[in-house]
Amino acid sequence: MTVAVVVGNPKPRSRTYEAAHIVAERLAGRPADLSIDLTDLGAALLDWADPGVADLVAAVQATDLVVVASPTYKATYTGLLKLFLDRFGAGSMTGTAVPLMLGGHWKHALAAELLLKPVLVEVGATCPTSGLFLLDSEYEASDTLDSWLARARPQVAAATSSLA
Repeated sequence: MTVAVVVGNPKPRSRTYEAAHIVAERLAGRPADLSIDLTDLGAALLDWADPGVADLVAAVQATDLVVVASPTYKATYTGLLKLFLDRFGAGSMTGTAVPLMLGGHWKHALAAELLLKPVLVEVGATCPTSGLFLLDSEYEASDTLDSWLARARPQVAAATSSLA
């Protein structure tokens, strides 16, 4: 089984990046095989002919599980993440996806479920869990993460057929 992390935070190696890797590792029991920090791609995300971005899209399409993460910007996911997700045609992402968003206040807690998850489903991903929202001040360890993982692990395992 292949596991990927896609992070749409404009800040390199951000808390969102760290949180996405924590979630991926705690779900799969090992580190992600592929880690994409979209800020590293820069202007290439705007070039629809860029072969490097096309290769990353293909790599994500080939994964069994992908954690797609963004900070909450203006009550939704970032434009950086949107630029990447726009590369996926409807139904082209056939694996399992976990929407993850971080934010500074609980008033944004539904953003992952209401805004990011529908986009992932539109591009073809199976999203067997509720979207995960974590406060950026406690993403490393929290009751929210632990209780979400307890519910999500069996759902993700059933969807991927190979997670324990």
